[in-house]
Amino acid sequence: MIKDIAIVFDCGATNVRVIAIDSKGDILASESQPNNTRPDPFYPGGKIWDVYEIWNKMCLVSGKVMEKIDKNRIAGVTITTFGVDGALFDRKGEMLYPVISWQCERTNPVMADIDKYIPLQKLYEEAGPLPFNFNTINKLIWLRENKPELVDRSEIFLFIPSIFSFFLTGEKVNDITMAGTSMVTSLSSRNWSGNILEKIGFPLSKLGKPVEPGTITGKVNSQASAATGLPEGISVIATGHDTQFAIFGSGAEVNQPVLSSGTWEILMVRSSGYRSGKEQLEMGITTELDVKDGLYNIGNQWIASGILEWARRVLYPEVKENVYEIMIKGASDVPKGSRGVKIIPKFYEELKGKPGGQILGLTMDSTRDEIYRAMLEALSLRLKEGMDALEKAGGFKTDSILCVGGGSKNRLWNQMRADYSGVPVIITNRAETTVLGASLFVQYACGNASSPEEARSAIDYKTELFEPCG
Repeated sequence: MIKDIAIVFDCGATNVRVIAIDSKGDILASESQPNNTRPDPFYPGGKIWDVYEIWNKMCLVSGKVMEKIDKNRIAGVTITTFGVDGALFDRKGEMLYPVISWQCERTNPVMADIDKYIPLQKLYEEAGPLPFNFNTINKLIWLRENKPELVDRSEIFLFIPSIFSFFLTGEKVNDITMAGTSMVTSLSSRNWSGNILEKIGFPLSKLGKPVEPGTITGKVNSQASAATGLPEGISVIATGHDTQFAIFGSGAEVNQPVLSSGTWEILMVRSSGYRSGKEQLEMGITTELDVKDGLYNIGNQWIASGILEWARRVLYPEVKENVYEIMIKGASDVPKGSRGVKIIPKFYEELKGKPGGQILGLTMDSTRDEIYRAMLEALSLRLKEGMDALEKAGGFKTDSILCVGGGSKNRLWNQMRADYSGVPVIITNRAETTVLGASLFVQYACGNASSPEEARSAIDYKTELFEPCG
């Protein structure tokens, strides 16, 4: 019997999913349950993830997936989630405080006063991620200052994928891709930063040694098997942060930027070099650790389809069916330059949270189609700016951009992206790139491929090319 099915437990902010995917990248079964934060019972106004509730949902949907597949074909299991969040555990496996959600605002004052511990510029230079309020470093500081007795009692701080891996295996192990989102690692050493941790007063020993993606961290134990329906003894493989595996699963090569286009657009590239100086901080460049040692994921993000959704709601309220097709058709009939209408697309600034969007050049004859086209042009120019910033940070030259996500379905926008960036834009048919990327590391870890790259070579990526028209 060929064991070619990877089981991926994927915990997102809105859904908890279990997916069975084979070595060709075909999804054989998928089940989901909604996910939500819960009020923190120990901190008024706080938001937490109830990992036991989430685990019960995972068990429920896993059981349904098991009913739809041949369990004898399962090669291994892995877990992917959003970054930064985790919790303290003691030696007996008891969680000492709930997982503080990235949506919780209790850590805002910590980030605002981070210079009290370490100068922000120095912190950013060593660690790489942008100084978001939800970064793990802020949670560790909050726990150290507000729950010092729990930090002292704890054995280890586990990130969310590692918590569910622990529930499956009984082993407490963190992975390097989640560590890379924390702002307490060193980009240069691909490990925890003793310097940063010493400055914030959190013991290095309570984070453990992070393992690389594709490491077998344990086996499904009897208790987890009974709860999930997974066969006992199946290997559990470390993956981790969804963003890193989405980039790998997209099929992107080194130095090929990937644009994930949705409410927000995130432009990231796998690069062998990085810069994390003052200029990169001011330009909103974030740098995380890639799935492969020696590579870095350099990223830039901005509000995108969220602006277009505003245009749909405000400018086309009477259109109830095929609204985006009508908007795209109208914008296609408007000449380049939108007859002088220009958009400043700063409807929301991620770091500062301050709006600054503007519509300029309006006349008595301006139309909604001109405004919509001007939005697409402004966002395409923003892509060019993001590409330039990534090239400078990573020291590479872009040959093409790979585009995934809901925004990649807009053909007019795709052509504008190519025109403004000056490089071909490639649209891929693969929607579940996080799940696919993680599954490739399962195939590798279980001996079905000599490397994740070899596993990826078995995937049929159907693509469409948009060439720049000048």
